[in-house]
Amino acid sequence: MELAEQVCAGDRRALAQAITLIESTRDDHRRAAESLLEALLPHTGQSIRLGISGVPGVGKSTFIESFGQHLIDAGKRVAVLAVDPSSQISGGSILGDKTRMEQLAQSPQAFIRPTPTAGTQGGVARRTREAMLACEAAGFDVVLIETVGVGQSETAVADMVDMFLLLLLPGSGDELQGLKRGIVELADLVIVNKADGDLIDAAGRVAGEYANALHLLRPATPYWTSRVVTCSALEGTGIGDIWQIVEDYRAAMTAESAFEDRRAQQARTWMWREVDDSLLASFRANPAVDARISELEAQVEAGSLTPAAAAQALLAAFRQAE
Repeated sequence: MELAEQVCAGDRRALAQAITLIESTRDDHRRAAESLLEALLPHTGQSIRLGISGVPGVGKSTFIESFGQHLIDAGKRVAVLAVDPSSQISGGSILGDKTRMEQLAQSPQAFIRPTPTAGTQGGVARRTREAMLACEAAGFDVVLIETVGVGQSETAVADMVDMFLLLLLPGSGDELQGLKRGIVELADLVIVNKADGDLIDAAGRVAGEYANALHLLRPATPYWTSRVVTCSALEGTGIGDIWQIVEDYRAAMTAESAFEDRRAQQARTWMWREVDDSLLASFRANPAVDARISELEAQVEAGSLTPAAAAQALLAAFRQAE
């Protein structure tokens, strides 16, 4: 397959075309995308996959630009999959991350791809996993997945990366509010960003509070204890230390074969999510279901039928049609 060969040769334009094909929802494009991914799969798996999340305003894009530039200076090739939220009204997306990483976007050793969520929950787009594999096949050493930044619901990214990095703000006034059964529990590294100027002391206090509190949580893996560090993405301080921690994490997990086990489990989860998504798409596209949707929605809105009963009626129409 010519496109697969071009991607594996490191052709950035071909990689962009491949991801566009992968993200397409057209039936003929989906079949072509599956064939492409089968051709690319033997060339994947050599990169380290890092997920980066945090609330809006924490400086994810600034951090990624500083971190990515550090990796490039160290001889690495870096791919960034930046997921932007889609409007629930228009379906549109700003896709502004590439403009916020201007220096990194100009580097021939970096590839930045903004992608809309298109309604997908969990802070990532539906085809982020496949796009990540395409980047790996293109020879990128590090693949960074920047999530939308919507808070505690952003846990889906942890099911597709090797290491999950969570960025926090100093002096937000609710430093320990995030310590719930959720996003913080999944973080392999907690980074308090913006540790510069008047916020240096506040960043240190927040880091200390999280370090103490994380001891109360059960580690995600017995081979690694989550760490908390501070950095200033704006000034570039602490960035090198963060990459060293990533390398320490990779060495610890590889030594115990935990990387392979984690990726195998993620692939299994990925398979079942694809089944769920495909079943839902088939359900909505079913003519018998489509014929009853307006009627049942009207009854639910009028209060003459419960949502549960309406759902059962749609399922019954689907089963009968099958």
